[in-house]
Amino acid sequence: MGQYSIGEAITRLMEDSSWTPAVNGQRISSEWEQIVGRTVARYTQSVTLNGTTLIVSTGIAALKQELLFSKPRLIAHINEYLGNKAVTEIMIR
Repeated sequence: MGQYSIGEAITRLMEDSSWTPAVNGQRISSEWEQIVGRTVARYTQSVTLNGTTLIVSTGIAALKQELLFSKPRLIAHINEYLGNKAVTEIMIR
């Protein structure tokens, strides 16, 4: 058995387990303001990750429209932020 640093061991554990989607969902939810900025986060009611679909809830029509137009860019930004392909689709409610 080889020797690994703690970081490498955690990365391997995440790759070999089914925890990755849950961890990605938790990170997106807790770090939403850093991902999208204070203004968008303030008017977002909830953010959940269901598989690889991100569900964003907001009551602001203008924000819904902006999120719809920027879906591909937002998906790329979230995946880059997380360092893996966690999100493939976004649903705006």
